[in-house]
Amino acid sequence: MRRCSGSEPSGICGSDLHSYKDGRIGDTVYTAPTILGHEFMGTVVAVGPAAEDGNHTPLLPGQRVAVDPALPDTRHELYEKGHPNLVPKVFYGLHPEDGALREAMVVPARNCFPLPDLISDGAGTLLETLGVALHAVDLGQLKVAETAAVLGCGPVGLLLLRLAALSGVAAVYGFDLYPWRVDKARSWGATEALRVEPEADPAAAVYEATGGRGVDVVFEAAWSDESVALAAEMVRPDGRLVLVGIPGDDRLVLKHSTARRKGLTILMSRRMKHTYPRAISLAAAGRIDLDDLVSHHFPLAKAPEAFALGERYAEGVHKIVIDLP
Repeated sequence: MRRCSGSEPSGICGSDLHSYKDGRIGDTVYTAPTILGHEFMGTVVAVGPAAEDGNHTPLLPGQRVAVDPALPDTRHELYEKGHPNLVPKVFYGLHPEDGALREAMVVPARNCFPLPDLISDGAGTLLETLGVALHAVDLGQLKVAETAAVLGCGPVGLLLLRLAALSGVAAVYGFDLYPWRVDKARSWGATEALRVEPEADPAAAVYEATGGRGVDVVFEAAWSDESVALAAEMVRPDGRLVLVGIPGDDRLVLKHSTARRKGLTILMSRRMKHTYPRAISLAAAGRIDLDDLVSHHFPLAKAPEAFALGERYAEGVHKIVIDLP
């Protein structure tokens, strides 16, 4: 076990914003005060006997570590089948388990992954976000020379674009409601990025770009409202639709005939599994610039302002990080 303290940061995730705005996420309702925060890193100040990190090496005081926020029951059937991300509801920052927006905490040693000096504290908080994107790409089985699209170019969507480009796709298209996110998508690897507007037809743009075929894989990384139905329109027959976003009303809206007639494979992406070593490797090698995603820093005392800024999609916001005292 270890404690994390010092000036380590914690990122604000879209799921945190659901909790902040709605008092719930999915079917988890916040019935009592809960400390949010599951994107975090820290410095080890104390360890228990024979403590080993997530790489099965000794965990030592003074190490900077990224922390996997999942706390699955290792005896659960799904854990034993290799799906720790599907073990029900034990997770830092998800009610009733307090999260990382506090000055110190104790976590299992196996959840800790040492950070090389090449990865900053701020980037360390985004390894969880990168892990989510890695898991979604794994589910989509994206192949070299295939085509892809990403709906929603927040931090997860931008990471999906970058991972798709690194995977050797022939083309990847990005779509978002906000112009600064569209601009960011272009710089993060999108072959083309377009703003979703009432008078525009993003699906038509995809079909024009692909000669009427559609893309092989679509990743929906928005808030899963009409964007899911739009994603299904973009993907080719027999293609894959990976749903990453979380709807505020806990409902999935999809035109049945589109999915049925295309014979789509629909994959529901929940968190991640076994991704921290890969995420750290990508960041340390400079393949993904996580610092470039951090647009705002706030001290813990101004966390309410940070959440309000994120919730209203203020111009220029990508990833907000809260620095702990």
